[in-house]
Amino acid sequence: MTQQLIIIGGPTASGKTSLAIDLARHFETEIISGDSRQFYHEMEIGNARPTPAELAAAKHHFVADRSVLEPLSAGRFAAEALARLETVFSTQDQAVLVGGSGLYLRALCEGLDEFPEVTDQARTQVQKLLEEQGLPGLQAELEQLDPAYFATVDQQNGRRLERALKVCYSAGQPYSSFLGNRPKRPFDCVYLRTHPPREVLYQRINHRVDLMVAAGLEAEAKALLPHRDLPSLQTVGYQEWWPYFSGEYSRDRAIELIKQNSRRYAKRQVTWFGRGEQYDAVSDMGEALKVIATKAVRQ
Repeated sequence: MTQQLIIIGGPTASGKTSLAIDLARHFETEIISGDSRQFYHEMEIGNARPTPAELAAAKHHFVADRSVLEPLSAGRFAAEALARLETVFSTQDQAVLVGGSGLYLRALCEGLDEFPEVTDQARTQVQKLLEEQGLPGLQAELEQLDPAYFATVDQQNGRRLERALKVCYSAGQPYSSFLGNRPKRPFDCVYLRTHPPREVLYQRINHRVDLMVAAGLEAEAKALLPHRDLPSLQTVGYQEWWPYFSGEYSRDRAIELIKQNSRRYAKRQVTWFGRGEQYDAVSDMGEALKVIATKAVRQ
């Protein structure tokens, strides 16, 4: 049987952590966290990190194992996670991944396209073209150098055109020639999603925020204020505190905005996971095990 990476997705506060632990204990395996906010030890409260008891219930990786000042890219995450999975799969047929920021999950399960290093000469060449001819110049040049990619790219997106041209100039070959050359992973991915009723989900979110505030979220955010421009801190639970600290609105308003933005984020997640045809909706451990067994038979 091909080994399986069981991926548990779903909106925030939907029970992903508890299901992941149940599955890890059932299969006597380990958990990879794919939540890009849980990587950093300074962000303990605002990202719903697993509790000490939950961390003790099953072995977790990529939870609070580095500083927010040492950001982990999607590509680096995939490389490190693949190395961890190789060790897990040396003794087990299943591993569990919980959460998963979209790019990080794609990098691990599908791989990312690898491009050559962009040269200074290529940067200068593209910048000159942009200054002299603007967007039409970029469009015309890319259409000539890489008509295949030009036919599929958003031709009004100047940044994408610039990126493609820099690669074309640096490599001396079309940007599209570097797309799709991804090695197949030595395991199958089984996608599950948790989906509690919306009213239950929103109640859980509001309650979770109250617990975070009681646990010291405000003080944690204040300690991170000097680093507020980092991408990892441009996120719900932290960004709402910055205006409060500068006196733009009240503490109560900051807390209400965290709840409101968390509910909106969850709504977007529900929509996104609902569109993902590879995700099977499960309500409990029993349903999850049935899906996993079915996938193993089909594969």
